[in-house]
Amino acid sequence: MPRAPRNHSKTYKVPRRPFESARLDAELKLAGEYGLRNKREIWRISLVLSKIRRAARELLKLEAKDPKRLFEGNALIHRLVRIGVLDENRMRLDYVLALKIEDFLERRLQTQVFKSGLAKSIHHARVLIRQRHIRVGKQIVNVPSFVVRLDSQKHIDFALTSPYGGGRKGRVPARA
Repeated sequence: MPRAPRNHSKTYKVPRRPFESARLDAELKLAGEYGLRNKREIWRISLVLSKIRRAARELLKLEAKDPKRLFEGNALIHRLVRIGVLDENRMRLDYVLALKIEDFLERRLQTQVFKSGLAKSIHHARVLIRQRHIRVGKQIVNVPSFVVRLDSQKHIDFALTSPYGGGRKGRVPARA
């Protein structure tokens, strides 16, 4: 069989200063609040955010009527609106620069499952997702960091095969 081409670039970027007290505290707070497994999940999102902000900065350097700025700027803004990071009433490149890590963490499946009340806690949400109890639309998703689009948000529910969603019962204790 032929080998599939894969992209092996790094998905996260470690901080320049490893023991900066303020950053460590902020990361720990984020990891606890959003139920993240490790700091790498934060660094991955911060890399995505920095690439988006860099693109917005480059586009803002161009003139307002530049065709590249109009085309790529609209594409960037619509992509961010579609995943729910940017509000529809704030569709300008200036607002893209004001985005924070929390905006992206709010769109994770883990956070959305907890906020919709399917899980008792943010950690319970992660467990439910990993154990394949959650579906988005008709598709079971077992990745807690799955980014939920705005139009998919209302389709988050328990899987049909899950005991939580009326599927087959799980382990039933024997009668004494």
